Amino acid sequence: MPTSIKSVLQETRVFQPANAFVEQANISGMAAYQALCSEAAQNYEEYWARLAREHIVWHKPFNTVLDESRAPFYEWFADGELNVSYNCLDKHLATQPEKTALIFEADDSQVIKISYRELHARVCQFANALKSRNIQKGDRVVIYMPMSIEVVIAMQACARIGAIHSVVFGGFSSRSLNERIENAQACAVITADAQFRGGKMMPLKPAVDEALSMGGCDAVHSVIVYKRAGNDVQWNAKHDLWWHDLIDGLPCTCEPEWVGAEHPLFILYTSGSTGKPKGVQHSSGGYLLGTMVSMQWVFDYKPTDIFWCTADVGWVTGHSYVAYGPLAMGATQVIFEGVPTWPDAGRFWKMIQDHQVTTFYTAPTAIRSLIKLGGELPKQYNLSSLRLLGSVGEPINPDAWMWYYTVVGQSRCPIVDTWWQTETGCHMIAPLPGAMATKPGSCTLPLPGIMAAIVNEAGDEVHDQHGGFLVIKRSFPSQIRTIWGNDERYRKGYFPEEMKGAYLAGDSAHRDEDGYFWILGRIDDVLKVSGHRLGTMEIESALASNSLVAEAAVVGKPHEIKGEAIVVFVVLKGSRPKDAATAKQISEILREWVSKELGPIAKPDEIRFGDNLPKTRSGKIMRRLLRALAKGEEITQDISTLENPAILEQLKHVIQ
Repeated sequence: MPTSIKSVLQETRVFQPANAFVEQANISGMAAYQALCSEAAQNYEEYWARLAREHIVWHKPFNTVLDESRAPFYEWFADGELNVSYNCLDKHLATQPEKTALIFEADDSQVIKISYRELHARVCQFANALKSRNIQKGDRVVIYMPMSIEVVIAMQACARIGAIHSVVFGGFSSRSLNERIENAQACAVITADAQFRGGKMMPLKPAVDEALSMGGCDAVHSVIVYKRAGNDVQWNAKHDLWWHDLIDGLPCTCEPEWVGAEHPLFILYTSGSTGKPKGVQHSSGGYLLGTMVSMQWVFDYKPTDIFWCTADVGWVTGHSYVAYGPLAMGATQVIFEGVPTWPDAGRFWKMIQDHQVTTFYTAPTAIRSLIKLGGELPKQYNLSSLRLLGSVGEPINPDAWMWYYTVVGQSRCPIVDTWWQTETGCHMIAPLPGAMATKPGSCTLPLPGIMAAIVNEAGDEVHDQHGGFLVIKRSFPSQIRTIWGNDERYRKGYFPEEMKGAYLAGDSAHRDEDGYFWILGRIDDVLKVSGHRLGTMEIESALASNSLVAEAAVVGKPHEIKGEAIVVFVVLKGSRPKDAATAKQISEILREWVSKELGPIAKPDEIRFGDNLPKTRSGKIMRRLLRALAKGEEITQDISTLENPAILEQLKHVIQ
């Protein structure tokens, strides 16, 4: 069996940062980047200790930097004490209390702005409300809310009192919510009556009621409901409380609870390969440090920036680059309740124009959707405020990268294509935009101090361009500490013996002649075709570069001769073919295109056309469902999180 993964995508375009950008950058030039890498290599612990002392306000300074005695259960700065909310709010009160912290734009375009002074007061008041319900340090609180100022307040208030929050995306089903409440043994749920998305009101409270009725939630004694929509809700006087009633008359000051650096800040559930959610547990000190350093280096943060990360706080991107990183840096940031396509596909571009956004961070899925729905729309808006663009969530295909760069960034804004995970807490591999050239589709080089490598199945480093498994060889401050309540699953999943102590990311990758990293897809998305291991990402990128294709997803299905057949689900820029002759004609064009771009080995065996792909409301393609469809299996897993469940029926069929 081959142990390396073949890279078949050839991308030769290189974009150097403009001199003017380099001159003002926080990390200016490759020599500055290499100096930091050298510092980390020469004295790893002292390097991270210096950064922790420079960035974090410590209530009690740490003496121990890294404790590896219980590896892989690493501890960073363990004898230090801090409070994350204090670092995000209180420290700014002396220097910039009236600076705008949050610019909230609602689904209906209403805008609310809140200063650091106001945000601090509201967080303190809500923290007092949580304490009035006897919620204490170490208690778990589930948050199931729309994007809003209030959801940030809820997260920060938990951090202020040392409670451990677990945010559940507002699109998840009551069953998913129930599993997370039960696993965390949460004592409280914070929710809203409803949320607004795309002009529609979508109730939230009924899902909480249903989740609690399913059993396993006996620890819940309080359900705090923010009145967002004013719709009718069922009320259980035993534990339901209105947010506005609970805070009424409470003081707007609340002393922070000082906690050890290793105190859990939050649990964030991510779907495991078995479908059972796993609770990724993050620390307070190391996690906060990671978000701050990456804000300064990758986003080149300046006090004058207007920062906008479009992610929902239900995902780690919304934790690190909405709720914590930007506030810890004292940034002004945009928070958006709605969807990018309502009332039309110009919504993102209008918001950038209206709020004078300087840094825009979104997902490749959103970019591809906006290309399909209005590729020329950005030109109708004034996007001159932008100075930096970012991509997150999955590898960005070169074609989408080029559109983002030329049309949105007007060929003057560097793109930071960031590779990281829920488990890493912050960016791991990403361009430092004032230091390094970028290549469409590559996340470039590791951040200084991140010891990334590519290994084969025996854990040995590979140095050719064929690629293998992406690992991080040394512990880093922001990494996952364990899976909540399941240390053994953590150990086996992330530190298997064959990886020789390295953190296994679960992604495959290769490095090019410049040492740049290229993500090939998840390890379980690697196709084994006629003895070759191919990354799905490269085939998807090749298809997306064809002028007919808006988006593509690639999966494998068993093939008795080749091992696996390549099955492609395609969304065209035009309408999907309705008859067999047209479908066959377009299929042949695309098969030959892939063959020409990547070689005959990557030519798809089967192409299915759809109006769209099965996605969660966060825009993530559910490839597990596509694998089941390709194999002709019945869909048995929960599909309540799908934005468009009807598409599954359409994609079942190959037009013959």
